Amino acid sequence: MRIYNGADFDAQDLNQQEIMEENNAYAAENRKIFRDLSVFTVNMMGAPGSGKTKLLETMLPLLQQRIRVAVIEGDLATAKDARRIAGCGVSVVQINTGGGGHLEAPMVNRVLSGFYLEDIDMLIIENVGSLVSPAAFDLGEDTRMVVMSIAEGADKPSKYPTAFTTSQIAVLNKIDLLNVLEINIDSMQHDIMEINKDIKVFATCCRQGEVQSVDALADYLISLAKEKLRNRD
Repeated sequence: MRIYNGADFDAQDLNQQEIMEENNAYAAENRKIFRDLSVFTVNMMGAPGSGKTKLLETMLPLLQQRIRVAVIEGDLATAKDARRIAGCGVSVVQINTGGGGHLEAPMVNRVLSGFYLEDIDMLIIENVGSLVSPAAFDLGEDTRMVVMSIAEGADKPSKYPTAFTTSQIAVLNKIDLLNVLEINIDSMQHDIMEINKDIKVFATCCRQGEVQSVDALADYLISLAKEKLRNRD
């Protein structure tokens, strides 16, 4: 496991337009790398506490039965999540932004040398916990997946629409809490579909002994990865 800190990335005095231009250039370079090596890449977004890392821990064993997976972990500080993911037996690199609320394409590009990409079928990038700024930055991914705990409240998709309009997959996580929360999950799914009619919605639970629909999500991601490989061939 490798850990990269904010100090490892060159600080540049760029205005917002220049930042986005640089980011998009690196995103295009990343996308070409992933395309040439047939690596299916997922940008996994979600607020702190949405259960992204636990979802990954639950899903990785299912993915590894059929494909080769690696993970990039993004956080402001610490390597706690990367250590959890490493415990699943996959290659993982940690990026600590040192205060930045999102990963950027140059950061991802910088750490790709930490993997043997030729030996990877799927790269999952767990972005910094937020429903706001990560949605603005293309990392070169094939698919965006936004994870939301139902405990965050049914109004979150409408309050933070960009995370949902730019994603192809939405995961309503921690549905075991439906028993204690006054939330209509059907209404939540409907609201998300109103924001993005093409988004694929999964309702999951990763609680030990009560795992639900994580296998369906894993199957769907594998189907997308295989579709990318077929299209390349």
